[in-house]
Amino acid sequence: MALTPTNLTNLLDHGFDTVIDVRSPAEFAEDHVPGAINLPVLDNEERARVGTIYKQVSPFDARKIGAALVFRNAANHIESSLSHHDGAWRPLVYCWRGGQRSGSFAWLLREIGWRSDVVQGGYKTYRRLVVDMLHDRALPYRFVQLGGYTGTAKTELLPLLAAKGVQVIDLERLANHRGSLLGSMGDQPSQKAFESALAGELCRLDPARPVLVEAESSKIGQILVPPSVWDAMKVAPWIEVSAPLDARTEYLLRAYDDILSDTATLHARLAPLKAHRGEALVAQWIGLSTAGDKRALTRSLMQDHYDLAYAKSMKAMAPNVIAQVAANGLTPAHLEQVAGRIASTLQAMET
Repeated sequence: MALTPTNLTNLLDHGFDTVIDVRSPAEFAEDHVPGAINLPVLDNEERARVGTIYKQVSPFDARKIGAALVFRNAANHIESSLSHHDGAWRPLVYCWRGGQRSGSFAWLLREIGWRSDVVQGGYKTYRRLVVDMLHDRALPYRFVQLGGYTGTAKTELLPLLAAKGVQVIDLERLANHRGSLLGSMGDQPSQKAFESALAGELCRLDPARPVLVEAESSKIGQILVPPSVWDAMKVAPWIEVSAPLDARTEYLLRAYDDILSDTATLHARLAPLKAHRGEALVAQWIGLSTAGDKRALTRSLMQDHYDLAYAKSMKAMAPNVIAQVAANGLTPAHLEQVAGRIASTLQAMET
């Protein structure tokens, strides 16, 4: 038998003890079912070798060599990664399309006595369900966007709100990017991996309750917000946070210290702004950076770039702002107060 999911929630609520992705490490790194472990029955080089033999020699020779490699690698996994499981363990196995790699490994596990099963259609089935959810149909969730000028600690408010029981999707965390020109936090996931993580979190939410997301553009670094999510965000009402410029400056000095301290990278990221803010202003920013005046640089970036861009965007979008929450400061105590007021607004929407 094989698990034949009809929707993504059905697949993610599989009920098995462990999900095993037997594809190569490169395939797994690009994307995989949330929570799956990678026990490849063919590594990257072996998979390429078998594929070459399949095309250049014969399918029979490829299957013969592939079988030997698959069972050799499977034996290693059983002796190492799986040796601690008792007889009641129930693994769910998948490969690229639910074919020989997962079928062979699941068969071997069953022969040992474990109650293993495979995903019908493998990763391709899973990916099709993700695309169906995030690209092809409207989402059943009521989004509310959390907006506000750069430096109002919106990202820091999200975990505080989640701790108060608010349903939150943190797109910047999933994309590993702070959503602005200076917002890189290192390598971003692949587009598919981002969508997998996002879809997995959405499946755990209650459609009857509002879902808070930070206001973003349709692109977070190199990651595109999927169409179904973006369509829901465009029509979502807003809760807008505000804070004094001095408080925002101090907050950004802490939050963006990594990029502010990396002058070479910072200057490279400021250079494209010459087309929008002029060479003189960018030269002024680079001068402040070179002089180590992070506070003056941060303040100017907000006043002369980020705030102007935000005001222009708000004028163009004209969102439905259902609540405005003013913070007197952005210390932890202030943020707790702001989170409480936002949570109360969202709770009122549930009644």
